[in-house]
Amino acid sequence: MEATMTAEKAARRGRSARRDGAAKPHGVPYIVRNIPTYDILSEENLQKIERTADRILAEVGIEFRDDPAAVDHWKRAGAKVDGVLVRFEPGMLREIVSSAPSMFTQHARNPANNVQIGGDNVVFSPAYGSPFVMDLDKGRRYGTIEDFRNFIKLAQSSPWLHHSGGTICEPVDVPVNKRHLDMVYSHIKYSDRAFMGSVTAEARAEDSVEMARILFGAEFVDQSCVILGNVNVNSPLVWDGTMTTSLRAYARANQAAVVVPFILGGAMGPVTNAGAIAQSLAETLAGCALTQLERKGAPVIFGNFLSSMSLRSGSPTFGTPEPAIGSMVVGQLARRLKLPLRCAGNFSNSKLPDGQAMQEGLMSMLSAIQCGANFILHSAGFLDGLLSMSYEKFVMDSDLCGALHSYLAGVAVDDNTLAFDAFEEVGPGNHFLGSAHTMRNYQSAFWDSTLSDNEPFEKWSEEGGSTDIATRANRQWKKTLEEFEAPPLDVSVDEALCDFVARRKASMADSWY
Repeated sequence: MEATMTAEKAARRGRSARRDGAAKPHGVPYIVRNIPTYDILSEENLQKIERTADRILAEVGIEFRDDPAAVDHWKRAGAKVDGVLVRFEPGMLREIVSSAPSMFTQHARNPANNVQIGGDNVVFSPAYGSPFVMDLDKGRRYGTIEDFRNFIKLAQSSPWLHHSGGTICEPVDVPVNKRHLDMVYSHIKYSDRAFMGSVTAEARAEDSVEMARILFGAEFVDQSCVILGNVNVNSPLVWDGTMTTSLRAYARANQAAVVVPFILGGAMGPVTNAGAIAQSLAETLAGCALTQLERKGAPVIFGNFLSSMSLRSGSPTFGTPEPAIGSMVVGQLARRLKLPLRCAGNFSNSKLPDGQAMQEGLMSMLSAIQCGANFILHSAGFLDGLLSMSYEKFVMDSDLCGALHSYLAGVAVDDNTLAFDAFEEVGPGNHFLGSAHTMRNYQSAFWDSTLSDNEPFEKWSEEGGSTDIATRANRQWKKTLEEFEAPPLDVSVDEALCDFVARRKASMADSWY
């Protein structure tokens, strides 16, 4: 009880410090899109997919393994339960998820960095879940807690990312049952942006939420979303207890679960897009509905991860066109449910930050932009089929996110942008370089990459050392880390967090499995 009161007191002081002395944001806290979504399917075809999802739910069903409480929820809700197999009447899950908010705020410890998730808002977050890291100097290796913190610092330093992310890489030098404590603490310590917690066990999800309570205060957390948990379906058509108990832990604390099937076409789902999308809809609806049975009105994000595979070798493939165009349909379906959407990202199978990486990454990232995704996980760093986080690609992808800020701004049409005064001043046959209109607008007219080389070939060769973008990114991430300063964190909050982490670690033996 005394420890709880100390944590509450520290949290109150921390909130005051955040209001009075928080670091200023590097850029906009999130994007408000000014271009329409790209809707590719007709009403008739959308209804066909929805009817197929309803048939999957009603006639095949979904298994909920190792979580009797989840099965009990479904019994009380009126689903047909046979052991762990649950079947749902058409329309049942849509009615249940109607209580979830269509848009919500995830609060950051710096209120200037709060993000709005849903509606026309777009939030870029780093890639998630890689066991390996790589860079041009040391190559590919297992991730460490130092690497984990480095990527948090790079995300915090980027003006084009909006979120600190979650398991940016696995810190394998920390015991499995304790690393979530170090990861959540690192997000809080080195970033003042919104972040994600652990989902690998119910207790770890609860620890993540409790650390958020220390930071924000228990009453505030009960009424406001401050942390996300990314949970995955065990496709096809299985929700395992590890995920559902974590999902329910976030929901009952009024925190947002990001519900995501991971469907490799030909392995965990059909090779055809329409069938995989129908499966995805069924699986995601079930997870989203379960959050509402745990706590009605809890925020939830409708997630999707469509991918393909090489049918010659059996290897997963990423950044391919079929999942990209499938994301467009997923966006339409999520909007019909009035749920925030997490979809696609910057995916690549390349083993280097090269042309393949950026070709595949742009294919999938543009699909996220065009389909209307609100929370875009995997916006930066994804290589090697998500097995590796690349320092260089992280910087290159962040730069691409900057370009997408301008892309999503659309085309403004007003007296200034129509520039008639410039035509009057310049007239036929002259240039606009020194015109008053150019001088008024040149600093903000075009997005300016910090990595691209736009100099003539001779200057690039003679003065720039003929470097490619990966080499320039290598220099940039090192410089960023060298100059990094952590945003201020109230000392009493820091002490309360460290005390919680120390007590939780002392309460259990190390486990590496």
